[in-house]
Amino acid sequence: MIPYLIMTFLYFVVAIVAALAAAFSMWNLSPWIHGTVWLRVHFVTLGILTQLLFGAMPILTAKAHKLLRPKIRWDIWLSLNAGIVLLLIGIPPTNRVSIIAGGTLVFIATTLLLFQLAGIRTKSEKTLQVNEGRKFYIAGLFFFLIGILVGTGIFPKWEEALGIVGDITEIHIHANNWGFMSLVFIGFFVDLYPKWAKRPLHNPKAITPIFWMMSVGAMSLIFSPWFASQTLAAIGALLHTSANIWLLVIAIKPLRGDKPAWTAGMAQMLVSYIWLFAPLSMAPFVIFGVESILPADLLSLTTPQALIYGWLLQFGYAIVPYFFQRFFINEEQAELGGTWLSFWLVNAGAIFLWLSIFIEPVRGLLHGGAYILWMASFIPVLMDLWQKTKTGMLRAEKALS
Repeated sequence: MIPYLIMTFLYFVVAIVAALAAAFSMWNLSPWIHGTVWLRVHFVTLGILTQLLFGAMPILTAKAHKLLRPKIRWDIWLSLNAGIVLLLIGIPPTNRVSIIAGGTLVFIATTLLLFQLAGIRTKSEKTLQVNEGRKFYIAGLFFFLIGILVGTGIFPKWEEALGIVGDITEIHIHANNWGFMSLVFIGFFVDLYPKWAKRPLHNPKAITPIFWMMSVGAMSLIFSPWFASQTLAAIGALLHTSANIWLLVIAIKPLRGDKPAWTAGMAQMLVSYIWLFAPLSMAPFVIFGVESILPADLLSLTTPQALIYGWLLQFGYAIVPYFFQRFFINEEQAELGGTWLSFWLVNAGAIFLWLSIFIEPVRGLLHGGAYILWMASFIPVLMDLWQKTKTGMLRAEKALS
């Protein structure tokens, strides 16, 4: 797990610089460089979160099955990180060789992780009361494979070969966000919420229907642009939104009336879902082309950024310090991370970005301001991660001396 945490920390630093560069570009203080939007997004998704998820999922699954912590799979770590580096090199100049090679390596790493998770089981599994997180992880990784395949084909233009009728970029975003990240995050709720909140989810029986609603909803949202089907988009949005609302209900109910339970980390994790629902609420404008009210092209370009920085990054502010504390310092009772300062800054950034869609005269100013706020929100979390990293490394040195 430690090598994944180190790479997560490095991408945190790079993401801060990328956010600052984005603000300067929006304010015309520095030139705009082709491909930087995708590059910034991938610093958060592939760089920060995927590193963490790949390291944590086998450990959580083994613990649920009462098995020893599995050793790090260096073949998975190396394939994933070599693939990410090649993708990050290839995206700005749209170098096909680098993008295809990088996508292939990440695809291999994901496949190997799928087999590893599927192989974690015990002889008495039928009688063992096992947490439900693993099925979310496996389903999420399946959707990630689709996202990798389609994403790798964006620049070489594989639409015709893959039978894609609609927008290939939209499919890539849906597979990674509505499929991979959404399902894995719920897997974390299932496996870790009792530790985070010091109490179980309100209704554990809801987990299975939520899983199927999420899975079918994600598949519908992926195939809606694949086949240019408005019906599939409507079905997918309804199922996905309903499942996530249900999840929030069973997560929030146990916390009602308990003010100390509402830590900055818990607030960031739960409030982040506002920015997941916001792009879904705009789906009719994109699907049905209601451009007289809002420009669909602008929505398609801007809402993924709000999704990444408002939902994914904010969720990450809560869970990344938690995993650093738990696995770097080896504290089983680690707390969710994040601070109230990062909470207010990251949400203010998301508000600025959404306002930039509606207020055209100051669009660039608001859009750049969003990235400045997001950059500032990184700093308290990064300082916390640095302290945890130093503590973990000092402990490792003492253990070896």
